[in-house]
Amino acid sequence: MTGADEERWNAWYEQLEKPLYNVVYRWLWDAAESQDVVQDAFLRCWRIRHRIEAATFKALVFRTALRIASNRLRRRRLWRFVPLPDPDASDSVAELRDPNSEVPDELAHRALRSALEELPTSLRRVLLLCELGGLSYGEIAATMKIREGTVGSRRSRAIAELRRRLAARGVEWHED
Repeated sequence: MTGADEERWNAWYEQLEKPLYNVVYRWLWDAAESQDVVQDAFLRCWRIRHRIEAATFKALVFRTALRIASNRLRRRRLWRFVPLPDPDASDSVAELRDPNSEVPDELAHRALRSALEELPTSLRRVLLLCELGGLSYGEIAATMKIREGTVGSRRSRAIAELRRRLAARGVEWHED
């Protein structure tokens, strides 16, 4: 069936908003911007709702959100080279924090974030879509336009690489 009525759309949103946010957040590491990306992805899909196939909607909205997030991240990296003055900055000396005062969870979170950011884009996307987005290999394959077997191998490589990078930072990997 092609097209989506408002009732179906609301059901899709309720089902996919949180997993989509989780993936996008791990891509951008900014809560407000991640929520904006999720809303933008749904809005863009809404505009073409009359052409959407129900069976492919999940892949479409994840693909759309990842493209938007990637573009924003690229833009953010470009603007880093042209710093804008911080209107909240004062002339006082910045407060220094003792790095040893951080709780171990904060250190592990930072290590995980760094390790995720260092993964090659193709591996990171598969890992986030699978683990946080809850997409099946078939849905990830449709989202990324790759084969299902490639999804499995990239996921395995991503996990192995993430384990290696976390171990190098002194963080243990826990299988649940």
